[in-house]
Amino acid sequence: MPVPDPRFSILSEDFAAAPHQYFAQLRERTPVHYEPAIDSYFLSRHQDVQRVLTDHEAFTTETLQVRAEPVMRGPVLAQMTGAEHTAKRKIVVRAFTGPALQDQTSAFRANATELVAPFLPRGRMDLVNDFGKPFAVHVTLDVLGLDRKDRQQITAWLGGISEFVTSIVLTPERRRHCLDCAEQLEAHLVPVIEQRRRHPGEDLISKLCTAEFDGIAMSTRDVTALVINVLVAAIEPADKTLALLFKHLIDHPEQLAQVRQDPALLPAAIAETLRYTPPVQLIPRQVERDAVFAGTVVPAGATVFCMIGAANRDPEAFTAPDTFDIHRPDLGAARSFTAAAQHLAFGTGLHQCVGAAFARAEIETVAALLLPLLDRVRYSPGFRYRETGLYTRGPAALSLDFTPVHNGITGHG
Repeated sequence: MPVPDPRFSILSEDFAAAPHQYFAQLRERTPVHYEPAIDSYFLSRHQDVQRVLTDHEAFTTETLQVRAEPVMRGPVLAQMTGAEHTAKRKIVVRAFTGPALQDQTSAFRANATELVAPFLPRGRMDLVNDFGKPFAVHVTLDVLGLDRKDRQQITAWLGGISEFVTSIVLTPERRRHCLDCAEQLEAHLVPVIEQRRRHPGEDLISKLCTAEFDGIAMSTRDVTALVINVLVAAIEPADKTLALLFKHLIDHPEQLAQVRQDPALLPAAIAETLRYTPPVQLIPRQVERDAVFAGTVVPAGATVFCMIGAANRDPEAFTAPDTFDIHRPDLGAARSFTAAAQHLAFGTGLHQCVGAAFARAEIETVAALLLPLLDRVRYSPGFRYRETGLYTRGPAALSLDFTPVHNGITGHG
């Protein structure tokens, strides 16, 4: 067992303020970092993280029984294996790929156009709170076939559910609040699910209700868990990725100019954003038998956290990893949204994110729409950038000024 370093903790305020400043130190000095307060291990090297995420027999998702199932109201996709996992994953994937995704792309544009319109004449917008968060919720509710008028209430419930899943330490009061949110969302969803069983439509809830596994229809509990799973997974990272994309391009004006000039570079800019600042920073696994990393034994039954942000900046995997570069040859934009991705922002292996193609289409469509509208885009005067989150991480806000747009038309300079 590694000896805890009394001078450093991943749970500290210093780490929370700027995790990337500690990634190299962790990889080089303590690639197996132990946190005694939570009896967990943190892995920071790309090869170790990739090993854990691809060997699903030695490193299982059992930890999600405690970390996710109580608020998902049932088992989530990542907990499943074998035929059950294959069948249920296929149902969800179909809703986020192929013809379904083509239909959703036009909905992305419509949603984005509607949400951005009030801010264009003002020439100022908080890309996170004014646009990104409501956009991600709208799009996901549309896919599921849930009523947008319930957006604010569903968002509030999801806040509690996300807090439960992404918190490393929860007080009893916050835990109770999170469980209350989950119970209320379940109570809201059950009548909708039962109604879709009787009168199915084209939405994802209907498809889950009418699908069968081993000749048996999924129970209401099964469907509820998958719906909450989709809500959290589709909403939580999307607004963060969009805001981070714009932040990095504003911070690198020459690359912003190149993307404006050649929109074909946009997928590479999104892929590099996911590598450089992945919205999901930690992925937990349970060790099934003693495992050795960098000469350190991690005992069976232990929880390991894969540090995606640190792995994505490992010089063993990427050249000049602390540099944001949309032209980097070792990224491969075309494969960055598939199981062959070199970066680990979507995880990898059996439980790689089912929404990778959906996320790409969503961010690409919205960024392509916003870039021409947000002409001469820059940070608003007095704006101070701040990121939050340990498990998932992104900007608390991103206040931008740009050339005001009247009647949806503007010049570019």
